[in-house]
Amino acid sequence: MKIKIKYYLFCFFVSLYSFGQEGIPVYSDYLSDNYYLIHPSMAGASNCAKIRLTARKQWFGQQDAPELQTLSFNGRLGEKSGAGIIIFNDKNGYHSQKGVKLSFAHHIMFSRDEIDLNQLSFGVSAGLIQNQLDETEFVGFDPTVFGQIQKDSYFNVDIGASYNYLDFYAHATVQGALETRRDLYTEYESDNLRKYLLSAGYVFGNKDRILFEPSVLLMLVDKTKEKSVDLNMKVYKSIDFGQLWGGLSYRRSLEGAEYSNNTGIAKQKLQYITPILGVNYKNFMVAYTYSHLTGAVKFDNGGYHQITLGINLFCKREKYDCYCPAIN
Repeated sequence: MKIKIKYYLFCFFVSLYSFGQEGIPVYSDYLSDNYYLIHPSMAGASNCAKIRLTARKQWFGQQDAPELQTLSFNGRLGEKSGAGIIIFNDKNGYHSQKGVKLSFAHHIMFSRDEIDLNQLSFGVSAGLIQNQLDETEFVGFDPTVFGQIQKDSYFNVDIGASYNYLDFYAHATVQGALETRRDLYTEYESDNLRKYLLSAGYVFGNKDRILFEPSVLLMLVDKTKEKSVDLNMKVYKSIDFGQLWGGLSYRRSLEGAEYSNNTGIAKQKLQYITPILGVNYKNFMVAYTYSHLTGAVKFDNGGYHQITLGINLFCKREKYDCYCPAIN
């Protein structure tokens, strides 16, 4: 009985950690200069076009452990618009999903001149996602098991808005805005895939020395009402060849699950700590992220490793006069 309780608790935390396995899971990769990955309104918001490649692996040494790869590109279209594309591959045991998202954003500038940042943005992403369930290794007689690879595709959209004013920024996004009928898991999963994301941050310091960037991200899954909060702090240091930066992120769920231990029933909430280290060399960027899940019940003591590679293209000659790393 204790084993079953711990197993269900583990499943609960995995679902919270990835915050839903439909669409691109919300991890901490947005902190690697990649807000466009979760906020479509950031497509073309920067003064550079951005290419970002991420690879994430969980629980090294465990067979069929979750892994995620994303490739994104976004940039300006003229003076007032932006566009982008995201391609992703997400695998978790026998379940996997592949998809592509195309984004369009419109940017309204309230600035007095070209170097003052005061920008309101609206964006939408349209995505086609293919779910896959590999049943080829399933054994035993069950009329619901076909014993082969099953696939199903569906369409959905994300909508959002961003506001960047000098050193301050705020974003709001609804992911999976449509009610989506899917054939692969219709008996077990809801058609409501909506997730609400709210984030904000502020950058202060001395750009020739050290910059500090505290930020927060709130998440809500509409169907289950699961809630989570990220508390983040990043630090930037200018060096001769570019910029060295690092940070720390703390995620905590606002719900928990009960489990049985030697003294009775205990309760545990999802918590994980993520240190980040990155370096910018001219127009290139590389970052490493490690996430450690805390608590008495967890699947493995190993962490969650992620590498991000990036390059900035077609940058404007003059940067905005602000402490705004995501825009400049």
